Amino acid sequence: MRPGSRNLITDVAGLKVGNAQNDDLKSGSTVLIGDTSFTASVHVMGGAPGTRETDLLAPDKTVAAVDALVLSGGSAFGLDACSGVVDALRAQGRGFRLGDAVIPLVPGAILFDLLNGGNKAWEENPYPALGRAALAAAGEDFALGSVGAGTGALSAMVKGGLGSASLQLADGSMVGALVAANPVGAVTTPGERHFHAAPYEIDGEFGGLGPDPATGLGRIFESRKAAAMAARANTTIAIVATDAMLTKAECQRVAVAAHDGIARAVVPAHMPNDGDLVFSLSTAKRPAGDVAMIGHAAALCVSRAIARAIYAATPAEGDLLPCWSTLNA
Repeated sequence: MRPGSRNLITDVAGLKVGNAQNDDLKSGSTVLIGDTSFTASVHVMGGAPGTRETDLLAPDKTVAAVDALVLSGGSAFGLDACSGVVDALRAQGRGFRLGDAVIPLVPGAILFDLLNGGNKAWEENPYPALGRAALAAAGEDFALGSVGAGTGALSAMVKGGLGSASLQLADGSMVGALVAANPVGAVTTPGERHFHAAPYEIDGEFGGLGPDPATGLGRIFESRKAAAMAARANTTIAIVATDAMLTKAECQRVAVAAHDGIARAVVPAHMPNDGDLVFSLSTAKRPAGDVAMIGHAAALCVSRAIARAIYAATPAEGDLLPCWSTLNA
């Protein structure tokens, strides 16, 4: 397996990603959209999720496809980024049709960044506009790090961010991941130099420093984040995608497998105060693939995407935590 030409989720043909953020707010939104609607499902393993329209993604629900997926900062307020996307898609005439009605179906998930030092004293919820702007910015190439839903993200010891990665399987199927990393846990080992995801790195995509030679990791947990803000201010939310044809039930199975990628890159993961969630989608542009290998590749992409998010994060005025790049300059 090798990364696609962009090493982004948009290596899955037909997908586009857009980011919008407000630097004063220290928050933003990210939208993934396909050239057509796509099959999708979801799996939640964190104890404190924030979601919109995820019930319809269960395999036994009748909705066959959705129009877009949204990752956003803003906690419950950020769920309204989906509303901005719904309004924009309706204006385009895109959505589920029932008689004369056009209903865009846009599930979403949020992370908590309300206490990260940004100005949250708004009079009108800014997230519908951020969702609409992210949709308008959607393209095959997009930035990583302190952008979109990752703008105000924080990990235990360093700034979080938005990351992405891809892999092409031996049968030609493409798999990709998009992650907004804001976890309770640490993405780096003590000293903030080596990434927990280092064994899965390809071609120096997040620094090429290799694994930490230390052993016995994980027994002591330190968190600058917990010292700086509320312990509940967390969550890693992700989207994994493939062009192989999958059913909704198979998409859910891939989402389950992809959570391994969070656990390999974040220590500890899936905590009661995390809202860890993975959406999984299929564009069905290729024949049915090996679900087990797609799930395995998705987990690898998630781990790499989390590390790439932290590696690409950039400093900004008023930050509560340092960036990995600053500590390792």
